[in-house]
Amino acid sequence: MLFINDVISNINKRDPIGLDKTGAPYKVLVVDDSTVMRKIVTQILRSEAFEIVAEASNGEEGVEMFRESRPNLVTMDVNMPIMDGLTALKKILEIDPTARVVMLTSESEQKMVLEAIQSGAKNYVVKPPDRVLLLEKVKASLSK
Repeated sequence: MLFINDVISNINKRDPIGLDKTGAPYKVLVVDDSTVMRKIVTQILRSEAFEIVAEASNGEEGVEMFRESRPNLVTMDVNMPIMDGLTALKKILEIDPTARVVMLTSESEQKMVLEAIQSGAKNYVVKPPDRVLLLEKVKASLSK
């Protein structure tokens, strides 16, 4: 019986995807004007050992926080006040052309998502984000 318990225990063991090859957490900036959406995204990412280095409620704050924290990845809402996600994406890429940005969008913003991908976003996720899909897109974006 001990053998079966060991096998079952080992099946569930895996390294969280939020850690790099050295075991250090990837640093993430979450940008969304919705407090609820920021909370959902941060909880999903923290569950996989990502470190949330900052949160921003609009694109302008997001660009400034990116400049200050230099995260490994940014999740960015498309539609926000003060500065939209597409403009913020372009400004972030001016600061660091290798920045990895995953756009979050509603179904109705597909045209903006296409423009964001063409502008340099690594991926996108439709809101509200499905946990598994968000983690897959984030993982894929970190390996690009």
